[in-house]
Amino acid sequence: MSATIGLVLLAAGLAALFSWLILFPIRKFAAQLGLLDRPGGHSSHTVPTPLGGGLGIYFGILMTIALATLAAALLSDPESVPAWITSLRNLTSPSIVPAGWWDAAMLHAPGVWSRCGDVWWLILAGTILVALGLADDRFGLPVGFRLGVQFGIAAAIVWGLNIELSLFIDGGLLTKLLSVVWIVAVINSFNMLDNMDTLSSGVAAIIAFSMALVMLTIPDPGTDRPQLLVASLLLVVAGALIGFLFHNRPPAKIFMGDGGSYLVGFLIAVGMLMATFAAGDSGDGTASGWVGSRPHAVLAPLCAMAVPLYDMTTVIWIRIRQGRSPFQGDHSHLSHRLVDLGLSRTGAVATIHLITATCGLSALLLTHVGVWQAIAVLGIVMCLLTLVGILESTQWRRPDK
Repeated sequence: MSATIGLVLLAAGLAALFSWLILFPIRKFAAQLGLLDRPGGHSSHTVPTPLGGGLGIYFGILMTIALATLAAALLSDPESVPAWITSLRNLTSPSIVPAGWWDAAMLHAPGVWSRCGDVWWLILAGTILVALGLADDRFGLPVGFRLGVQFGIAAAIVWGLNIELSLFIDGGLLTKLLSVVWIVAVINSFNMLDNMDTLSSGVAAIIAFSMALVMLTIPDPGTDRPQLLVASLLLVVAGALIGFLFHNRPPAKIFMGDGGSYLVGFLIAVGMLMATFAAGDSGDGTASGWVGSRPHAVLAPLCAMAVPLYDMTTVIWIRIRQGRSPFQGDHSHLSHRLVDLGLSRTGAVATIHLITATCGLSALLLTHVGVWQAIAVLGIVMCLLTLVGILESTQWRRPDK
């Protein structure tokens, strides 16, 4: 198990390294590509800043998955492993590559290889969303067109790959439609949250990491193995975001842009749909599928996503209440309301990160407790969000906000 976790963390580290390195030339050439966010409008920065951060995140994820695919292809059949790999294993010092890592790679390679097709379809869908976001950053696209593409991509993934919500009911069309709405909602929640340095990317990294921990602690039904594919995908996303955060820390040298927020939101949303929350403990210490003891585990994604969804919901409510379009940018976000209460921008971002981390830890706990304890965990999250709402509700009601 420790060797498996080591491999997954290695993938996350590679994604962080690739993203960090690639963003240096992107920062340099963003202006020539027209990817520059100039001060004005609802933007709060004071100097022109590159917008291509999403490209760095994208290539960090893409290159890591490409390497993982190559490794899975080479190791998927133990009888036909290339001789040079066997020689490399024999020559490699255990202090550099622990022997258990080789065994873990050989063990999981066939399963990873069998799911590579689905992962690359997700990358293709993500590529389209990155292109959509970059076009919006560069030219400004109509809201209806952007939403249409997002719904189309979400529907293609749900119906094409049969990835949908697990509600323990035969919902048929209903669960598929809810799955499509979920993907689009998560995409736009991260896009709307991207209004201060490190805010959206930091929240996304925390959520991806916390849900990866959930996947590593809930085995696939009928097995004692962790949900390695989903955990790896989420940790690779988190790693790429960490590489980006180096460039996005105040004062930001580059912004994530719509391309980055669309991609990150999409992969996190789909990763949560791919996850299985049906594993239960039969009492003998083995995973035996869902035995009716933890149906509340399906609420873990909602718990982890509480902050972005809270921000999106309250912002839309404020704008509609004031007679404005819910898609019109402004300073009515949670981060802005916290600043209006007297926090610094850094303090507001740190507060939101801490609340997100609390919700992420609650999601992890939720999947390992009984019904009554789960009610308490969900109550804690609701109390936390209610407290935040009470503290900053005076800002909602001001007519000039």
